[in-house]
Amino acid sequence: MTDHQQITDDEAAALFEPPAWDERYTGQENVWSGKPNPQLVTEVAGLTPGTALDVGCGEGGDVIWLARQGWTVTGADFSANGLARAARHAAQAGIADRVDWWQVDARAFAADGRSYDLVTSHYLHPPNGGMVEVTRRLADAVAPGGHLLVVGHAPSMDLPQLTASHRRAMFLAEDLLSGLPDDFEPLVVEQRPRTMTREGTTVDTHDSTLLARRRL
Repeated sequence: MTDHQQITDDEAAALFEPPAWDERYTGQENVWSGKPNPQLVTEVAGLTPGTALDVGCGEGGDVIWLARQGWTVTGADFSANGLARAARHAAQAGIADRVDWWQVDARAFAADGRSYDLVTSHYLHPPNGGMVEVTRRLADAVAPGGHLLVVGHAPSMDLPQLTASHRRAMFLAEDLLSGLPDDFEPLVVEQRPRTMTREGTTVDTHDSTLLARRRL
């Protein structure tokens, strides 16, 4: 989620939509570091590689890391420009044969019979608490015995420039439990401290981290 100063709630809401992200990905510079998200590394490093779906993959950093660990990965995002960047990065990393791409909005995502050993999403923040419904949709794509990992920004007052729309999109890990079907067992439900740097400013924050396993 982007930090923006002095914008209205309507302007903030527009930042959650595909055109804003397509515009963001039109520049020459990478938007993200290319490094895998830390909670992904923590939770997935010990799993046996299989098939994975990363929803909200952006420029593909997590997709590339998973492929390098031996996973066969589908990267999904609602931004065509983001997916094009991700595909270029995967080709540059030499793992294009282990990945494919899917343009889809997480808010309308439907598994439609697809299933994966791992479904993961990092820092998706649909407006107005919509991540509970997104979690429910993502859970449908997890194969029996597979894992769902959802990570996002915990509510914080340490970023005063965030609008009310941004704050309503943040969530605690426990908020997502109601989105898990009955055949899922929560394994991790916690806020984990992390230090991040935005626009030259270092901020202590927390990652809301939900890891759940679908029973066989």
